Amino acid sequence: MQIPSIVPARTALVVMHYQTDILALFPKAAPALLANTRKLCDAARARNVAIYFARIHFSPGYPEVSPLNRNGQRMKQLGLFIDDQIAPELGQRDTEPLISAHRASVFFGTDLQVRLSAQGIDTLIMVGIASTGVVLSSVAYASDADFRLFTVKDCCYDPDQVVHDHLFSTAFDSRTTVLSLDDALSMLA
Repeated sequence: MQIPSIVPARTALVVMHYQTDILALFPKAAPALLANTRKLCDAARARNVAIYFARIHFSPGYPEVSPLNRNGQRMKQLGLFIDDQIAPELGQRDTEPLISAHRASVFFGTDLQVRLSAQGIDTLIMVGIASTGVVLSSVAYASDADFRLFTVKDCCYDPDQVVHDHLFSTAFDSRTTVLSLDDALSMLA
């Protein structure tokens, strides 16, 4: 694969749902995901690529969750995503914004697109947990919003490996340039 080039000032790394409550659900996968994504964050920082962290978050009592939203009802039953934080292993800096979303997509109901546009960002490197949730929803939106997109497979996770692999060979491959971690690090070198 020929490594694509990027313009750092017009590129952002969007790290989605790398938060303590979600990582605790996948204790076997978490160490490798955190190590991979920390390498990616450090490479982006070294190249002056903006990093935006996004989390799913709710207020106590889950007033943002409609009884009609099946996914939201499952999250409410888990009792999570109220007091958690971005995984400290990623070393989030004060200059790296935190976007809080109430739905799977990091764009739905947030100011992320406005922030990106205001900074002249037209290229996104997207990673997240889970592939069937935040990554799928956010990639679909970002593609429709005409962003140039990259996904880093080694920094995305889904507990259903078959569906994860299928998404990367179909839906993500048709909307993004799918990269391995090594490819992404080369692109950011």
